Amino acid sequence: MTAPSPAAIICGALLGIGLWLVIFRSPYMRATTFAERIEPQLKSQNLESRLLHTGEHTVTPFGPLERILRPVIRDLLTALGRLNPSPGATVRRLAQAGLSKSPIDFRAEQLLWAAAGFAAALGLTFVGAAAGRFNPLFAAVAVLGSAIGGFMLRDYWLGVQVRRREARMMAEFPSLAELMALAVGAGESATGALDRVSRSAQGELAKEFSRILAETRASKPLVLALQEFSARTDLAALVRFVDGIVVAVERGTPLADVLRAQAQDVRDTAKRDLMETAGKKEIAMMVPLVFGVLPLTVVFAVFPGIAAISLGF
Repeated sequence: MTAPSPAAIICGALLGIGLWLVIFRSPYMRATTFAERIEPQLKSQNLESRLLHTGEHTVTPFGPLERILRPVIRDLLTALGRLNPSPGATVRRLAQAGLSKSPIDFRAEQLLWAAAGFAAALGLTFVGAAAGRFNPLFAAVAVLGSAIGGFMLRDYWLGVQVRRREARMMAEFPSLAELMALAVGAGESATGALDRVSRSAQGELAKEFSRILAETRASKPLVLALQEFSARTDLAALVRFVDGIVVAVERGTPLADVLRAQAQDVRDTAKRDLMETAGKKEIAMMVPLVFGVLPLTVVFAVFPGIAAISLGF
């Protein structure tokens, strides 16, 4: 029995995917949603001729293929949204990363990353099969593992974006806190100080201040906007900063000294973190010194003596 050729495997896979799309994703096999049932009664009458209709907007250059796969991707996103145990956590992480995306958009990106990993592993599998090195079990594990890895890699990258943005906010916080303390000490209110800081500074924290001001100008109370900002972050220094402003606004307590003390605390914390990082780097530098440089020094010192002894005999 001869082994199947790569062309036969590709044709069989394409045939299976096509049959699955035709049979299981046909309109009579798909459940009609409530929005689809009431859409004909709610949409306005369009007098434009269908011959002049340009069609739905496509994101990828593969227009017909995208329109065919769009119901499948929409159903997958709906299923992922149902399986997600905590959609609020995803919304919070997206807000922490400074991304104006919905959880559905994030799940769509995860599916795209999974599809990219699947396609890359499948291409390498076909290359190996064409070269005569094809193992079905290894190929299946590699393809599925690449798809799962791509899906999880997007979530990991979101965590990286959150940590980087929080690090930038912590680096900006001392200067902005002192600037706000100067504005408050000069007679500005808390809202006026936030406005002055957001107009004169740039960065992630200044953007958050601008967002707070935009919410207050849209008739949201300043205390509520600050508390929502505190709920969006995990940084203890910013939480204390918000608590200080909230207490000052509600009770009329002095705010300038509190802001200066918080800025100094953040600078002291940054110095301690720097010292801890330097200590860890110093220990890490001992590894190549002990296992690389010192053995090489011993070899240079001992080898000439061993060579002289061997030549003497």
